[in-house]
Amino acid sequence: MVDKSEISWRLLICGSAPDSKWANRADQLATNAAALAVAAKYGLPAPRLLGTDFDGRYAGVPVTLETVIAGTSRWPAKGSSGLLRAAGAVIAQVHRFALAPRPHVPFRPRPIAIDDFAQERRLGRMPTTALLQLADERVQAIPAPDEPVVFVHGDVWPGNTVIVDARVHALIDWKTAGVGNPGVDLGELRKQVAILYGHDAPKYVLHGWERASDARADDVPYWDAVAALNTPTESYSPLAADRRDEFLSAAIAQL
Repeated sequence: MVDKSEISWRLLICGSAPDSKWANRADQLATNAAALAVAAKYGLPAPRLLGTDFDGRYAGVPVTLETVIAGTSRWPAKGSSGLLRAAGAVIAQVHRFALAPRPHVPFRPRPIAIDDFAQERRLGRMPTTALLQLADERVQAIPAPDEPVVFVHGDVWPGNTVIVDARVHALIDWKTAGVGNPGVDLGELRKQVAILYGHDAPKYVLHGWERASDARADDVPYWDAVAALNTPTESYSPLAADRRDEFLSAAIAQL
């Protein structure tokens, strides 16, 4: 039993009123809840689920209630190798557990799998560039690695971490979690820190993951490219797009 007098908690709310996206948001909350149940079962560093209201019967909108983990999700302006290695080590903890797809914990072929920006470009719904097109063709020509299949967070970026004393203490926001190759998370986090800190940062994430896993990561360039391709063409700033392209160029040079 949870002693509510000794915990902090937060509501995760999917929307303000019923609309055409209500069901999708409720599905994401259901995935968040299912993933937190898996995380609790295996003792992973994540919030603990306290309650759910997926149909909005009590709260008026779909919500989940979960514990709050003390710390911050704001990473320093200048990254450290220790913080980056710790981030890699935390996601390696998630990847220790082989898992089959199950209700609300589906197979994930890429990070943030609810988006598919590469497909949007193929269909002409989003502009592309010569680099993005070349990278997509290279990735499409390679069979996706099918093993191992493990628990994945699905959206690993600094805003979904909690850091304490310059170390990553936990992962939050599990709405796009699922099962898939460890590269789904590893490539995404490597891309995110490349955009945040520059081209040297991803190697420290990889070092941390491999040390914690006691294994070499497989197919790193492939998953780096998959992560980079699942971004809007113009990204969120010119600098972010430039750093994304530098990261992607390095990846496809090895494919």
